[in-house]
Amino acid sequence: MKFHTKYLTFQTKKHREYINITSEVEQALQESDIREGMILVSAMHITAAVYVNDAESGLIQDIDDWLEHLAPYQSDYRHHRTGETNGDSHLKSLLMHHEVIVPVTNGRLDLGPWQQIYYAEFDGQRPKRLIIKVMGA
Repeated sequence: MKFHTKYLTFQTKKHREYINITSEVEQALQESDIREGMILVSAMHITAAVYVNDAESGLIQDIDDWLEHLAPYQSDYRHHRTGETNGDSHLKSLLMHHEVIVPVTNGRLDLGPWQQIYYAEFDGQRPKRLIIKVMGA
């Protein structure tokens, strides 16, 4: 079994952003020379997420609205007693999860017809890392 690791760094312009990273994950797969296996894509911060879904702008806005409804920005989170103001960002990350595993078949990402891989930033405007770990043969 072989392994290949790649790190990406994001510094978003907005507090919340959704970035399609499918091409970067495909590039890491090509660099790995792995034909059969899997790829772990994981946000390395507790206020970000990685998810798989459709690359449709209306859906992305619906996801953002849904997250804001479930975990709205507000000033009275207990977490804010630590001096931080990103309690909602932690909750949004928990709702979306911090990682995905994508199968690799015949040297390609084995995604469904509309599936894309996204990095979701909930507390941006500073450098954040993501790890791509390709595993297989």
